[in-house]
Amino acid sequence: MDVSLLRIADLVAQRGSFAAAARHLDVAPSSVSRSVATLEDQIGLRLFQRSTRHLALTEEGRLFLDRTVPLLEEFDRARDAAAEARGRATHRIEEEQDTTPGKLLETLDASPDDMPDADAIEADVNRLKRQRDALGAVNLRAEEDAREVQDEHDTLVSEKTDLEEAIRTLRSGIASLNREGRERLLTAFEQVNANFAILFKHLFGGGEANLVMVESDDPLEAGLEIMCMPPGKKLATLSLLSGGEQTLTALALIFAVFLANPAPICVLDEVDAPLDDANVGRFCDLLDEMCRRTETRFLIITHNAVTMSRMDRLFGVTMAEQGVSQLVSVDLKKAEALVA
Repeated sequence: MDVSLLRIADLVAQRGSFAAAARHLDVAPSSVSRSVATLEDQIGLRLFQRSTRHLALTEEGRLFLDRTVPLLEEFDRARDAAAEARGRATHRIEEEQDTTPGKLLETLDASPDDMPDADAIEADVNRLKRQRDALGAVNLRAEEDAREVQDEHDTLVSEKTDLEEAIRTLRSGIASLNREGRERLLTAFEQVNANFAILFKHLFGGGEANLVMVESDDPLEAGLEIMCMPPGKKLATLSLLSGGEQTLTALALIFAVFLANPAPICVLDEVDAPLDDANVGRFCDLLDEMCRRTETRFLIITHNAVTMSRMDRLFGVTMAEQGVSQLVSVDLKKAEALVA
C-alpha cells in the first residue's frame, strides 16, 4: 500500500514535469523562429558586406592593374635599354681599352656607386677627345725630336752662359779702358793746352788761347772748343777770327799736339796760303823752333817764295821734255855754303 502510494506520487510528479516541459516546448518554436530570423538577417548583412567588399576589391584591382601594367612595360623597356647600354659599354671597353669592365674597375680602383654621373663622364670624355684631336696627328719622331731640341737647348744655354761671361769681361775691360782713357786724355789735354797757349803767343806775338771741354763732364764724350784772344782783340771762338788768324791758331794747335806726342814726319799742304808775308815769317820761325825741340821732319807743300827760302832742302818737279817729268832736289844749306 505504501509502495503504491509512492509510485503514484512519483508518477504525479513526473506528469507535472512533463507538463512544464510541454509548456516550454510550446513556447520554443516562436523563440527559435525569432533566432532564425535574426540569424538570417545577420547572414544577409554579411553577404551584402561581402558582395560590397568584393566589388570594391575588384575595382581597386582594376585600377591597380591599370597603373601597374604601364609601369611593368616601362620597366621592361628600361631593363632592355640598360642591357643594351651595358652591352655597348662592354663592347666599347673591350674595343678601346682591350680589357673587360671588371678588370677596368680593378685598374681604376673605384666603385660604380662612387663614380660620377654618366652624362658628366661622357661630357668629360668628349672634351678630352676634342683636346686630343686639337693636338693633331701623332708625331712618331716626337721623342727623337725632343732629344734634339733638348740638346740644342743645352747648347744654347751653354753658349748663353759663355756669352754672358764674355759680356761681363768685355764690360769690365771697357770700363778699365775708359778709366785709363780718361786719365790719359786729361793728362794729354793739359799738356796740349799748355803747349797751345805758349805757341799761340809765339805766333801772334802775344795774346791768350786755351782749349775748353764742352757739352759733357765726361772727357770721353765732351766736345772741344778753341778759345783765343789775339793781341788787341776780345776773347772769342775760332770761328770769329779772320782767315789768317784761324790758320795761325790751327797751326799752333797742331804743333802743340806734336810737342805732346811727336811724330816722325809731318806733312803740311799749302798751310801758308792764307797768310801774308809777316805771318809767313812767323810760321817759318815756328817751324825752326819745332825742329829744334823735336825730331819731327816737316814736309811743306807750298808755292810761297818766303817759305821755300826758309827750308833746308827743296824738291821740285820739272818737265825738260814734253811728257817727261823729272824730280829736282836742291840742298839750300850747301848752296849757301857754296855761295859764301
